[in-house]
Amino acid sequence: MNDRQTLKLLMQENIQQLSKASDQLALSLTRCEHIDISSNRLTIDQQEKLEALTSRFARLTDLITQKTLRLIEQIELENIGSLLDRINKAEKKGLIKSAVEFIEIRQLRNSITHDYDIETLNKIFQSCIKYAPTLIASVQSIKNYIDTKQLASG
Repeated sequence: MNDRQTLKLLMQENIQQLSKASDQLALSLTRCEHIDISSNRLTIDQQEKLEALTSRFARLTDLITQKTLRLIEQIELENIGSLLDRINKAEKKGLIKSAVEFIEIRQLRNSITHDYDIETLNKIFQSCIKYAPTLIASVQSIKNYIDTKQLASG
């Protein structure tokens, strides 16, 4: 088996991970959309749902930006650039709708992992709810691109 075939097998596994992570984020989004985040009286159950949402949001963001886009570049024999390069290329290929929006998503992911202030957390929760549909939609665009370009084995 050559390197390209190995990469295509990895892509097949990656597609499954993307699907699962996207489905989990969609489920969390459904559970959180009705929560009044502006309230300072979130129940423990609501807090746990929102924490699951942010965790799943960050996981899917990482999967797309750090793994999937990089793997696409490798299979297509492109130079692997910076994260910003990958995001810009992804927009040009139609994998994502907007590079600017995806950069905001990536910055939100960084906030999820580094901000602990309760005031900031409410903004993070609101932003996750705002951007989750974009993230979920990008998974379908990515899967369509992979299918069209035959970048996965199977």
